[in-house]
Formats: sequence, C-alpha cells, structure tokens
Amino acid sequence: MKSPEFKSLVLDAKVIVVKVGSSLVTNDGNGLDQTAIAAWAAQVAMLAQQGRQIVLVSSGAVAEGMQRLGWKKRPTAVNELQAAAAVGQMGLVQMYESCFSQHHLHTAQVLLTHDDLADRKRYLNARSTLRTLLDMKVIPIINENDTVVTDEIRFGDNDTLASLVANLIEADALVILTDQQGLYSADPRKDPAATFIQHATAGDLALEQMAGGAGSSVGTGGMLTKILAAKRAARSGAHTVIASGREVDVLVRLSAGEAIGTHLQATQMKTAARKQWLADHLRMTGKLVLDAGAVKVLKSEGKSLLPIGVTAVEGYFERGDVVACVDAQGAEIARGLVNYSASEATRIMRKPSHEIEAILGYMDEAELIHRDSLVLL
Repeated sequence: MKSPEFKSLVLDAKVIVVKVGSSLVTNDGNGLDQTAIAAWAAQVAMLAQQGRQIVLVSSGAVAEGMQRLGWKKRPTAVNELQAAAAVGQMGLVQMYESCFSQHHLHTAQVLLTHDDLADRKRYLNARSTLRTLLDMKVIPIINENDTVVTDEIRFGDNDTLASLVANLIEADALVILTDQQGLYSADPRKDPAATFIQHATAGDLALEQMAGGAGSSVGTGGMLTKILAAKRAARSGAHTVIASGREVDVLVRLSAGEAIGTHLQATQMKTAARKQWLADHLRMTGKLVLDAGAVKVLKSEGKSLLPIGVTAVEGYFERGDVVACVDAQGAEIARGLVNYSASEATRIMRKPSHEIEAILGYMDEAELIHRDSLVLL
C-alpha cells in the first residue's frame, strides 16, 4: 500500500487507451447499459477538452448479440460466436456514436485481428489510421474483429488487444476498467483475507503467480490477462491502471491524480516502434534454440545472432518471418526477423558466418538475425 501522497499514473498521460469490459458495457450481460456508456462518453469528452487523446477498446459485441438473439448461454461454436458478434457490433457502435454525439464528438469503429498487427504493412497502416483519427479529435472505438477471426489467430481477450493498441500508438497509459476495484492478493469473492494492491511494478512475476482465472461468465478475461496486459504495455513505457468501471467519474478522477484502483508502473523506456511490433507478436512461425554463449551475447552485449550460436531449428519459416529465440530449457529470451529460411538455417547452424556462402551458394547476411531486427523479452 502506498502513502496518501501517491498520485495516479494517469495524471500526466496525454495519450490514453481505455478498455471497458463486457460486464460493464452490458450490465452483466443484460443488454447494453446506456447510462454507463453515456457516463464514460461524458468523461472522455472532459479529457478531450483537456487536450488528451483517448482510444476506447470496448468489449460487449458478443454479449449484446446474445441479448438481441435471445440466447441465454454463451455459445462455444466459432460460427455462432461470429454471428453473435456481427449482430452485437451494430448495437454497440450505435450506442457509442449516440452517446458521444451528445458532446459533439465523432467516433470511428476500428476492428482488428492479430493478422493486422502481425503483418508489418498492415501494422503501420493501423498505426497511421489511429494517429490520424486522434489528431482529428475523433474517438476510435476498437474491438477484435470477431466475425472473421478464428481461434488460431484471435487475441483471446480485449485486455491483450488493449495492450497491443497501447504499444501501437505509443500511449502513455492503459486504463483497464473492470467490475472489480483492482488487483487483490487473492480472489476477494472467495478469500475474505485478500488484501488490495494499490501499486506494483508491471511485469512483476509475483503478480502473475497471485492471479486467478476468469471470473465472469460474460467476458473471457480474468485478472491474469490484465496483469499480462500491463506487462505487455510496459514494453513501450505505458503505465497501467486496473480500476472499477462503476466508480463515479473514474477516468476524470484518475486524470486529476486520484489514486483509484491498482497502478502498475512501467519501468522500461519507450522502445523503437519496429521492436515494439516484434515484441507484440502473439505467435511465431518457428524457433531457434541457442547455446549458452549466444544467450549471453544477446542479453549482455546487445549483439546480433550468428548461425554459430544456434543448436537447433524448429518449425517452418521463410526469410523475413518473426521467430522466437529460446535457450536450452525452452525459455524465450528474444524474437526477431530472420534472414534465412528454416531449411537454410538448419544447414548453417553451428557454422561460422564466413562459411555461409560455401554452404548455401550465396550469403545475403552474415547474421541469422540482425540486432536492429531483434528484441529481448
């Protein structure tokens, strides 16, 4: 617990990503909560008047679709979830547009999939679009594109999506609004001895060990996904606040410096946009297993990965794909854009760079992954 002098990490934030959970948007699954959405719109309008730029990542499309279709139980079939999302998006966006129009603010619907952020060109296009919208004082309303996404490429929850968006636009803060007051040492609904955590460091492994699973039948994200989202957002220097969306004027009060909820502080400096993109990949096409020497060189000396430091190649990948770099125990230490395909990497691994041309008949690069295209995790 921090002293009363502790100030909100959102106080000086100029660019803020706000994620609103399904249970808040849909009043615990009972249909869109117009009163609550109107209140958030009013708060965002006040922050916009202060010169802050706000992006909303909103859950609720599937839950609203279920309500409109009269479904009492969340479906498990992908096609039914996609249908519910398609129906629900209509009502969700209409509600946001209506509420923000009361404050003379335009909104824009932005639907994303992992493929949009995994492909470098589409990543840059999404980044440019969002920044342009913010410069035009438009409020982007972002959701995962559930109508086309599959389990293999989905973000899985909007906490993860919100953290990726925070990195995408280099936000100063990520505010995750939930139906809980913040982070506790245990689930307060099950353990009366649970203690509230007001301030911690984003990425602290102790937080992940404490976190439980999903707590709602409406949404898909539990407290663990929020802790992992804070860890991801911290890679680009964004602080995270996990707070109750039912707190009166929560966004305004956070921005005024009031320490509401749990504040997870980022300790990292903002990384280069290219390396943010690499770090944000949720799935890799292959792995390179490194020896102890290569691990040390990458972690301690910031050098490129050479073929001689690779002991094994796993998966199928082509030149330019993002691959994971793991140690002998399988722990991922870095990821980057590989300069050779899987078959080529297999032939040149454990070999010095000056032998690449003799082995392959050509040499594009002396490095398997150049340090400018590699990010440590």
